[in-house]
Amino acid sequence: MKFNNLFTSCDIRGLHLKNRIILPAMGTRMAGEKGEITPRLIAYHKARAKGGCALNIVEVAAVHTPSAPAHFVSISEDSYIEGHKKLTDAIHEAGGKAGVQLWQGSIAVGMDPKAKMFVVNDLNLGQYTLPAITIEEIKEVVEAYGKGAKRAALAGYDCVEFHCAHNYLPHSFLSGGLNHRTDEYGGSFENRCRFPLECIREIRKNIPEDMPLFMRIDAQDDCLPNGLSIDEVVAFCKLAQKEGVDVLDVSRGNIITPATVYEVPPLDIPRGFNVSNAEKIRKETGMLTIAVGRINTPEQAEEIIANEQADFVVVGRGQLADSEFCLKAEEGRSQDIVNCVGCNQGCYDGFCDVVNRPFITCLRNPMIGHEEEWTIEPIKDPKRVAIIGGGMAGLEAAKVLKERGHLPEIFEASNQLGGQFITAGKAPGKQEMEVAADNFGKQVEAMGVPVHYETKVDVALLEKETFDQVIVAAGAEPIKITLPGQEKKHIVDSHSLLNGTENVEGSVCVIGGGLVGLEVADYLAGKGHEVHVVEMQDEAGKDLGNLRKICVNGKLKQLHVDILCNSKCVAITNDGVQIENNGETKVVACDSVVMAIGARSRDTSDIQAYCENHQIPVYVIGDAKKARRALNAVEEAFEVARTL
Repeated sequence: MKFNNLFTSCDIRGLHLKNRIILPAMGTRMAGEKGEITPRLIAYHKARAKGGCALNIVEVAAVHTPSAPAHFVSISEDSYIEGHKKLTDAIHEAGGKAGVQLWQGSIAVGMDPKAKMFVVNDLNLGQYTLPAITIEEIKEVVEAYGKGAKRAALAGYDCVEFHCAHNYLPHSFLSGGLNHRTDEYGGSFENRCRFPLECIREIRKNIPEDMPLFMRIDAQDDCLPNGLSIDEVVAFCKLAQKEGVDVLDVSRGNIITPATVYEVPPLDIPRGFNVSNAEKIRKETGMLTIAVGRINTPEQAEEIIANEQADFVVVGRGQLADSEFCLKAEEGRSQDIVNCVGCNQGCYDGFCDVVNRPFITCLRNPMIGHEEEWTIEPIKDPKRVAIIGGGMAGLEAAKVLKERGHLPEIFEASNQLGGQFITAGKAPGKQEMEVAADNFGKQVEAMGVPVHYETKVDVALLEKETFDQVIVAAGAEPIKITLPGQEKKHIVDSHSLLNGTENVEGSVCVIGGGLVGLEVADYLAGKGHEVHVVEMQDEAGKDLGNLRKICVNGKLKQLHVDILCNSKCVAITNDGVQIENNGETKVVACDSVVMAIGARSRDTSDIQAYCENHQIPVYVIGDAKKARRALNAVEEAFEVARTL
């Protein structure tokens, strides 16, 4: 398929963009401790520019030194210019254009505790009150925006973006739901516009006339009483245009309400959910507009541009999953794109996991942050490698091994590739996972990797064949437990239910309130079943990332699913499931029972023993090693295949 609209060029003031795809300013935590540009961040951006992206916007660059968080990009001092110049040079040499997002935070997760924190209103934190930003400090920050913009121009950026969304300081002033001041910066709409407009004027004054000024704006304030309406946003954008803003980057979300899910929307949120807002703002302001929000295929992006819903599209996580997203689409190879599935495991959850991860990653692309230090090196001595299991880990291993010149073969016990990603894709709203797994299998087979379907590997097969290496990626299977009286009810396991090999009738009790249990509950409640979930821990969905948890719990509440935490299932009775809850015993009435208490690794000890006895190197990866997230499985597969 040709994407004739998506790959048309566009001029904005003195900026020429070769296509309509933009890499947005996504936080990576790849900057140095004091916000300096690192070789890692340069390599990350260079890869996306080389992959055909028209414009890379460098993320959340702090303009004010005292309030700059650790490991966020900074442009708050002249000493940072040299590093930014290296970054813009790398992007330009790779064929792209570079922008930088000028940013001033307020209180936010991940803020350096030593940093000065600005808030719009006095904030009572219990033991002490954080005072509202003063008039003098407002002027200090406005001036900092101007200086940051000037540094951006000196560093060779082609445009700058003013961040006026997501609860950060400019948005907090603009929104009536956040700004409760009674001075000239609060109260009326005109007063609330004052601070962001002052920032825009100062930015515009400090950049060349031919340098475009972008602005990231929330389309509206969701879940926030007295928050911005889209009509107020339109009115503000018209004022911003008069002060020199050229392009509107239409986002959505705030971190103090459940609307935070719209900032890095997981797969529970519909694809393109915010495009209609970009279309309305574009129409009513007459300004160039960027559509944002789960745009992850070139077909979808082409439709948005062709229908004049926006002038540009953000493909953010789509370019995390595949740095060559743009190039493959332009060459008509969209079937080769490794698509983002909105899992949030590596990008958002990885960004928030400051203890275990130094920077973001991606379930579909473990190379993120390692673009220069890791390379897929051709092998001089190809090995014949048996890969036991064709799930996501097995497929990743096969792909990388084949790219390096090895001779991998996949042995899959079922009649399809994809493993538990296929099962996960049967849950409501997760069809993208099933599609991604199916596409991945087709991509690997198209590379020439032999796949032996409905073939269970045992010692006899290994004795018959000659393999140099063995990778065990056999995955996990549902845990089964024996309960007193279990013959009294129809009991199925979660995987069988989601895969459609077994059904239930009437009211249902789901034993286990982890990710799979909650998705089973969603699946059944959506079909009209009365559903109860029994969970031993004090909270359901503990293995879900924060944003997915908000979405899943919200949906289950709408479906009236009954969730019983701190509850242990002890027996099955004629009436239902007997549980112990806070020292009391009671029966949860139901007609059927679904077991969703987790999974354990499939037993492959005989294969491992055979390989060890015959000095065949064997690697156990993913759920076959320990049942965890898909992110861990793919990472392990990549690392084994990269170094084998």
